[in-house]
Amino acid sequence: MTTTEPRTSGDDQPTEVIPLPDDGARTRPADGAARRPTSVRTRILAAVVALAAVGMAVAGGTAFLLQRERVDELADDSLRRRVEEFRTLATEGVDPATGGPFTTAEDLMRTAMRRSVPAPVEGLMAVVDGRVALVEPDPVAVRPEDVPQLVAAGVAAQDDTRVRLRTVVTADRSYRYATVPVSVEGDPSTGALVVAVDRETAHAELVRTYRTFALVGLAALAVLAAVGWLVAGRLLAPLRALRDTAQRITDTDLSQRIPVHGDDDISELARTVNSMVERLERSFASQRQLLDDAGHELRTPVTIVRGHLEVMDVADPDDVRQTRRLVLDELDRMQLLVDDLVVLATVERPDFVAPVATDVGVLTDDVLDRARLLGDHAWRVEARADVVVPLDERRVTQAWLQLAANAAKFAPAGSTVRLGSRVLGDEVELWVRDEGPGIAPAHAERVFARFQRGVQGRGVEGSGLGLAIVRAIARAHGGDAFVDPHVTTGARVVVALPLGTPPPDETQEEPR
Repeated sequence: MTTTEPRTSGDDQPTEVIPLPDDGARTRPADGAARRPTSVRTRILAAVVALAAVGMAVAGGTAFLLQRERVDELADDSLRRRVEEFRTLATEGVDPATGGPFTTAEDLMRTAMRRSVPAPVEGLMAVVDGRVALVEPDPVAVRPEDVPQLVAAGVAAQDDTRVRLRTVVTADRSYRYATVPVSVEGDPSTGALVVAVDRETAHAELVRTYRTFALVGLAALAVLAAVGWLVAGRLLAPLRALRDTAQRITDTDLSQRIPVHGDDDISELARTVNSMVERLERSFASQRQLLDDAGHELRTPVTIVRGHLEVMDVADPDDVRQTRRLVLDELDRMQLLVDDLVVLATVERPDFVAPVATDVGVLTDDVLDRARLLGDHAWRVEARADVVVPLDERRVTQAWLQLAANAAKFAPAGSTVRLGSRVLGDEVELWVRDEGPGIAPAHAERVFARFQRGVQGRGVEGSGLGLAIVRAIARAHGGDAFVDPHVTTGARVVVALPLGTPPPDETQEEPR
């Protein structure tokens, strides 16, 4: 006898394609229909749970298919062992009743069935001359004789010459079976031994296992959803605080801040927003103060102009000329004040300064040449730093000349005014030193405030914005402006700017 392995085939199923409606057939929500927005917390949780569910389904489904294939392979191995056992019996065994070789096919199959112990999912049947001649005694789980398709396969196998391993599907079950044609020399009858495995019963334990896996997976997803909801809530708490704080912030109240706890990215975002609101609060406060101060300062020249115009005698040419001269002087003062206010109003803009590499030594000489025209003084360079620093040359020149103009106002005529620059640590200092009355230590900070002056500045023409502009330019570069407290004669006002990069060797010249 010889055996052959079975061949399998599959069927393709047609699919139906349903065309989408054109754009004109698509429906839109009715006007005014409100859609409640889905929270980020819900979206994140839904995505995580969906991803976990898909992962568990893919992993479980793949494992189930692999295990089911393994069960089928074990069933095939069992069928092959049955076939090999029968072959051994047919070639080497003896009839227990006679002690000699088997004389009929039915006796051979009866002995084989008596000696076999079928597995719980197996059953045996013998067909002789087109009828079911032998069946397993009760009780057995699988009864091949009760399945017409298996009986027909056994009858057909009588005329075959090869062992077949096939699958048959009934209305409610599928069977894997082997048919072994049987014939004995000298016996005119023919038969076939049928060994069948119930695949559904073989898969039942596997199905129960993965049903349990599915229930445990659902429970795990529920736990994941609950824990994820809590964790997402804690992680997104700064965002909710950010939203609530942003709703409370108005143009008249910028004092609200977001409470921050933690060091993650969302907490860093909250800190960034707090910093932004703080800058806005300072900017708005500065603008309000500027408007208040400007209104106060502009009210005086307007009142003076209006008063003189009201009392002017239009018939008196001298009175008209005097009034005209006074009005023009006040308008010039107002123009200077407006120009200074415009500068201060733009200090918060990112393009207020545009630093480029600048030679501080050359800049020192240029400022000295321009300062000579500010007053009848002896202008000198006290020190010069030959270093290249990233700064806005136009703005720094404006601040430096403002310091020189202040010195020219307060220093006695003919006195010496010194300009200088030097590298000190990681900063470059630019200063103007005069021989005037100086600035009292108590007023060293006040003089940098808008529309504020020291005691010595009272009665001197000016808007009170010069040093405020100097400090604004210095801070826009990342530096500062201050009054040197160590100078006891006159005043020395310094603008300190960061170097940006390590400076080369510094050289200073003697005063000239």
